[in-house]
This record gives sequence, structure tokens and C-alpha cells, in this order.
Amino acid sequence: MADKLLIIMVNTDSRNGEELGAPFFQATVAAAMDYEVEVVCTATSGKLMKKGVAEKLVVKEGSPKTVYDFIKDAHEAGAKFYCCSPNLDLFDMTEDDLIPECEGIVGGAAVIEKVMEDDDYKVLTY
Repeated sequence: MADKLLIIMVNTDSRNGEELGAPFFQATVAAAMDYEVEVVCTATSGKLMKKGVAEKLVVKEGSPKTVYDFIKDAHEAGAKFYCCSPNLDLFDMTEDDLIPECEGIVGGAAVIEKVMEDDDYKVLTY
């Protein structure tokens, strides 16, 4: 049985807060269930790893809980967040611009290697 969950956020548009609740909530639940959880934000979702972006988004209009709060909940439960390396150039970011919950930068080869060579991983994409 797999004990690692890799969530890849590639198709989720960070401009649409309602799209962001499910992946972060599922990361929180999986981590609380003692699964090893990694969330890789790439493409437009990579913006969420930049300080100040997720703090301005809500999943539901009028909610006091921001998308950043969802990220913090998942991180506190044990989920690890990563920014895909091309996002730094794409969104004019440096590692200093990343939120504290972001563990660092990963490239496409690292993601592919995890999925192809480690049978302990299951993958969800958003």
C-alpha cells in the first residue's frame, strides 16, 4: 500500500479561489492521516508560493479564511510544499519571495522520478 501522496497543482488557476480549497484541504486530511504529503505548485498555481498572493485569495467570497490559511493548515498537519523551478523565471520570483511554508524548489525531473521510480507514491493533480 502506498504511504506517500504527491499533489501536483498544474491546472488550478490561482485567480479562482474556489478552485483552491479542495487540493489544500485534501493535503491537510492526508497529512493528518499520517501519509507523507508533498504539494508541487507549478504553472499558474506556482504564484501561490509567492508571499502575498494566497493571502489575498479566499475560497468562498465573504469567508474570513484565506487560501494562505488553507496552506498553513496543511503545512501544520505535515504537508510539504514546493515551487516548480520554472515558476521563478515565469513569475519573476526568487527563493526569498517564497512563503515560509514552501520547502524549496523542485524541477520536472524530480517529480517524474518520484512517480516513476517510487511505488509508494499515489498522485493527485488539480
